[in-house]
Amino acid sequence: MTSPLTLISHHLCPYVQRVAIVLQEKGLHFERIDIDLADKPDWFLRVSPLGKTPVLLVDGEAIFESAVICEYLDDSMAPPLHPTHVLTRARHRGWMEFGSSLLNAIGGFYSAPDDIGLQRRAEDIRGRFLQLEDVLGDGPYFAGDKFCMVDAVFGPVFRYFDVFDAVADFGFMAATPKVCAWREALRMRPSVRAAAPSDYEAALRDFLLRRGSALSALMKSETT
Repeated sequence: MTSPLTLISHHLCPYVQRVAIVLQEKGLHFERIDIDLADKPDWFLRVSPLGKTPVLLVDGEAIFESAVICEYLDDSMAPPLHPTHVLTRARHRGWMEFGSSLLNAIGGFYSAPDDIGLQRRAEDIRGRFLQLEDVLGDGPYFAGDKFCMVDAVFGPVFRYFDVFDAVADFGFMAATPKVCAWREALRMRPSVRAAAPSDYEAALRDFLLRRGSALSALMKSETT
């Protein structure tokens, strides 16, 4: 761990990805170390009181929790990704939390034990995208032409749907053209593309197949 900035990572963690996006948007060199969360090394537990990724080591000093890490980076490193206007910045932080809530809804979707639960979770996610559609402008990003911290949060969120859409048409974004355009703009952003490993999609599919959920069963039926 010799780099001044070391990102302790799990290869599928979307919260790690948002930190990696912010680091890259700021042009910061960092070392990335993946760990196995099912077999956490002792040194990791010493730097991560909650036992979760990400952790950012800054000259050996540990900062944990993705929101805290992103705020630290924006406070200390240019260019800023938060707006300067206080009320607008507060609004953006609210939508960042909305993005975290959407990740929880995604976890509920891929863990749903039966088809009824799967459809209910899909409907919940569709409703959340309708809420986003109402607040988006002309794009291409959340706040227009300028990439911001909300974009860093949603880049990893949208990545899940590349896999979900290949399984079945759940209609997640059927009624949200602005969300679709935003998703595509983020998909093409170099920092978003680089935030996940090259085998991310295959690794995510493997993870989902092993969940023993309704989505897992649907994925298996598609391959038989």
